[in-house]
Amino acid sequence: MSEITILALGRAGRRPEAALAQAYLNRLPVPARIKELEEKRPFQGLELIKREGEKLLAALPDNAFLVVLDERGKQMTSPQLAGNLTRWQEMGRPLVFAIGGADGHGEAVLKRADTTLSLSNMTWPHMLVRVMLAEQLYRATSITMGHPYHRDLIQ
Repeated sequence: MSEITILALGRAGRRPEAALAQAYLNRLPVPARIKELEEKRPFQGLELIKREGEKLLAALPDNAFLVVLDERGKQMTSPQLAGNLTRWQEMGRPLVFAIGGADGHGEAVLKRADTTLSLSNMTWPHMLVRVMLAEQLYRATSITMGHPYHRDLIQ
């Protein structure tokens, strides 16, 4: 199984969300980390999206399988994510999830994506998205391993 990296724009610092996201990642049976990226120059609008995208693409490992979180991405159930996560990891490529900035991803990132994923139709703060994604990765792994963390109440 390949290492999981979450590329996230913005700095979490010592916020509680950072600790909670890391706590879920620490439970995974594979190495997992959040790599924070930041554009410090005062760009705005499309130029900011472009610059953030350049930083994100530059941080990708060679041959990475890129899952871009995007509001227009595919929504799936936790069991569906578990199946996809298993397939993605079996490819033997570095697995990277990308969380964009406040204005989303630019065209270059969306074109590079191997797939897109939406966690919800609702809009969430970017720091909470880290937690939600980390929890869902842990849940997906628990499903695959038959761990009771995920309780499928619909039978």
